[in-house]
Amino acid sequence: MSARLAQTIGAEHTAILGLGVYRPARVVTNDEVAGPIDSSDEWIRTRSGIKTRRFAAEDETIQSMSVAASRGALASAGVDVDQVDCVIVATSTHLLLTPAAAPRIATELGMTGAAAFDISAGCAGFCHALALASDLVRAGTSKNVLVIGVEKLTDTINMTDRSTAFLFADGAGAVVVGPSDEPGIGPTVWGSDGTQHHAIRQDKDWMEFFAEIEEKGLDAVRPYLTMEGTAVFRWAAHSLEKVCRDAIDRAGLATEDIQAMIPHQANGRIIEIMARVLKLSEDCALANDIEETGNTSAASVPLAMEALLRKGESRPGDTALLIAFGAGLSYAAQVVTMPNWA
Repeated sequence: MSARLAQTIGAEHTAILGLGVYRPARVVTNDEVAGPIDSSDEWIRTRSGIKTRRFAAEDETIQSMSVAASRGALASAGVDVDQVDCVIVATSTHLLLTPAAAPRIATELGMTGAAAFDISAGCAGFCHALALASDLVRAGTSKNVLVIGVEKLTDTINMTDRSTAFLFADGAGAVVVGPSDEPGIGPTVWGSDGTQHHAIRQDKDWMEFFAEIEEKGLDAVRPYLTMEGTAVFRWAAHSLEKVCRDAIDRAGLATEDIQAMIPHQANGRIIEIMARVLKLSEDCALANDIEETGNTSAASVPLAMEALLRKGESRPGDTALLIAFGAGLSYAAQVVTMPNWA
């Protein structure tokens, strides 16, 4: 008879214990980005709902923005760094294939020996990381997990590309996930659709770029983020209602129980369509942080969560639906209890 392996037992319930964010100092208007793409403030507002966005300076890095947001999350959660045993960083703009950003972030925060790794799920990355964190705590693998969504998209976009230059921006949001007496993070509904992989992508892979350098030298054009906006819009408008309803159903709730909806801040028109088709109650708070922050990919959900709390449109303890989608195309949704914030 073979020996039987021991199993860990974790918390019955999990919750977001605290939230912190970092917004770069520089505010960029539509007029500033409109010139190189032969556009206008009116066109950008109509097309995307964006009025301003934040661009990071050279010294505002993936690491520094993550550390600042994380310190806020830890403070609002009342959790010390030595109580965190795992760090998950969701990002698509840490421009080193190795090492990951997470170990250095954990070390700068003062953690010793914590597991730390990055995940790449595009704009859905934060909701993916939140699902992993909740499962780690419930399984007993970790006691408290720090989840970070961070992007410096200005390092990856061509400011003359009419499809991306006005949309994307920079920032970071972080949450602490830990055990709770009551359910605070509902079951996650997630998936992907690889038939739409081309809709949001890097326009050439690194091997193509290296070959171009060998052939053209200094005339080689670096890879940039590119997007087929119409394809993404159509996919989101027709595919995400079921994901949202499934997340609400799996949480054991009805749409009238949702007090706040926090979608990935991809496009103002997509946000309006999603709220309309779900027929949310009139007093349900709808995150629209894209107006002031732009599309920050994996950082957008925690940034939008903070904006709702800061403006008093939602309160800690409210029931909120999170839904995110992006490159892959990947998507994830879950119902959560709104956390404390700093």
